[in-house]
Amino acid sequence: MDFALSDTERDLRDWVRTFVRRELVPLEPEVLRRERRGERGLRPEELRALRQTAREAGFWGLQTPSEYGGMGLGAVLTALVEIELGRTFVPFSFGGAADNILFACNEDQEQRYLLPTIAGERVSCFALTEPGAGSDAKAIRTTARRDGDEWVIDGEKTFITNGNEADFAMVFAVTDRAKGADGGVTCFLVDRDLGWKSELIATMGEWGPASLVFDGVRVPARNVLGEVGGGFALAMRWIGRGRYLLPARALGACERLVEMAMEHARTRHTFGTPIADRQAIQWMIADSAVEIEALRWLVLHAAWQVDSGLDSRHAQSMAKLYGGVKANEIVDRVLQIHGGMGYTRELPVERWYRELRLLRIYEGTDEIQRRTIARNLLRGYASVSGVLG
Repeated sequence: MDFALSDTERDLRDWVRTFVRRELVPLEPEVLRRERRGERGLRPEELRALRQTAREAGFWGLQTPSEYGGMGLGAVLTALVEIELGRTFVPFSFGGAADNILFACNEDQEQRYLLPTIAGERVSCFALTEPGAGSDAKAIRTTARRDGDEWVIDGEKTFITNGNEADFAMVFAVTDRAKGADGGVTCFLVDRDLGWKSELIATMGEWGPASLVFDGVRVPARNVLGEVGGGFALAMRWIGRGRYLLPARALGACERLVEMAMEHARTRHTFGTPIADRQAIQWMIADSAVEIEALRWLVLHAAWQVDSGLDSRHAQSMAKLYGGVKANEIVDRVLQIHGGMGYTRELPVERWYRELRLLRIYEGTDEIQRRTIARNLLRGYASVSGVLG
């Protein structure tokens, strides 16, 4: 049993680690200042420049297949990249990516949606969640009715990432109420200029989702993604594309946060002694280090299962659940170690505190993950003995 990284894995991780340290971390003070003023932390032109720098070094389209100009990285390599990116709160991602379900485009749709998205010329959003259909995705109420060579969409979506920036949406609507999720939901590629509206939703974090309104929006029949009635399967493919990547990025944040806490503990004195000498502080650091190591193996094990062609859903649910809960506990300890300064917006601890809270909600709440894990165990689909059996 070999737990060592290969030379390729180590080299890739080290390049991203250097990129984060040299290109992203120096931007952190300005990003914080902008966000305190209610501005965007990273401006579009800055994001493009950073992505171009990375592209010149070969980092473009991490998981995009090579035939589309991407790197085609596997799950473990991608997880290692996400861990390193998580070590900064600068909102950066490598270019050259597209939603995984866009690879279901036909030839005409590829030219209009997939390829421009990979090139960074178009921005998409995944529009499934509704005011009454969050964790229960089968409860969507947005409808689409056929009218000649068009479909007419009516409904509302909410908490849609990139919903205010996207120029087209992947919209899931009921096309056959009797069939419901079993063949009655269809995915449509809907350009903004067809008439849908969006409005930003203010949140406690820097993430800015939007609500989307479709009021008699007419969509050409050629904009159906996949097959009519095949939308729910596409939605589940999008949701399950890599839950291990969310706790992977949180893992990187936790590593950085605990490093900050240790540095502060060494230099902050009370009653003539560094607080690093206090048992209360030492135990918080020790507990956090153990939890970080446990999360590391949950994430990498889930990614390894993906690369091995195994059903990784159970492992990903465990990584997502543990990562969300423990990341929130760790950032809380780090804020406590920093005392009053940790609570201010002068340091990024408070920002990470708000950002990591979202991990317990989006792309499957803690409760949904627990439901999935328990159901798998009770029905015999998984064992508490894990992969070793």
